[in-house]
Parts: sequence; structure tokens; C-alpha cells
Amino acid sequence: MNLSNLKPAKGSVHKDGKTIGRGQGSGKGGTATRGHKGAKSRSGYSKKIGFEGGQMPLQRRVPKFGFTNINRVEYRGINLNKLQDLVDEGKVKKEVTLENLIENNLAGKNDLVKILGGGELKASLKITVHKFTASAKKAIEAAGGEAITL
Repeated sequence: MNLSNLKPAKGSVHKDGKTIGRGQGSGKGGTATRGHKGAKSRSGYSKKIGFEGGQMPLQRRVPKFGFTNINRVEYRGINLNKLQDLVDEGKVKKEVTLENLIENNLAGKNDLVKILGGGELKASLKITVHKFTASAKKAIEAAGGEAITL
């Protein structure tokens, strides 16, 4: 081994193609493969998302309609039959709290929870969440339970 036959390890050098923009002698000088004139030949060029060559872009051609209320409050809805399933599986006994619902993947830790009146509740439960529908509250109290709003 001597200085004339030293090489980098196989696979360690990643050189894609020929170096560009280093004079006419390199074969890739002058325009440096960018062609002549136009926005793409200039330094600092970057195409905007959705740019269609000056044609009116799709996101501006399509009509806009509707309204988004910035004060809307989203609740995670849970039906009564889901609570009855938890009782049947033995995951809750007498009391259902937000923590129970999070543990059983019915709600996330940052969710606001609303109990909905879908299904049937046979168990007498003390339920503590953010909101109840009128039908859910009626069904819980009819089963001998208690609906407590946080």
C-alpha cells in the first residue's frame, strides 16, 4: 500500500453527478444546467405551493362558502350503552368519572365529555362528566343513578 493507491472505503463516498457552475472547462459552467433566463434560472427561486404557472390556482378558482364558529366547543359523545358495557365487563362498579373513561379509552385526557342518551342503562351509576343530554339525564335517574356536571 502506498499513496498512489489509497481509496475511500466502498460505499462511503456519495457524489451525485458532476460538479456544476465551476467554469467552462468543467463542461457544466455558464448557465450551470439551469438554462437561459426565467424564474427557475435565478438564485433564490422557490415555487409557491399550488402555483400553476400564472394561471389562476385551483384554491382560488373554487368558490368558498359556509361559516366556522371560532367559539365552538367540541364534546366527546359517549352513549349510555357504552357505560352499560363497562359495567357488564366489570370495569366500573358504582361510579363513573372522567378518569375511568380515559383509562378505558372512551375519552382523551384533554376531551370535554358529554353523555348521550343512546342505548339503555340498567345499572345505578353516579356519573361525573362535563355535560349530559336531557334524555341521558332522565335515563340515568330512572335507573337510580346520579348525573353530576363538572
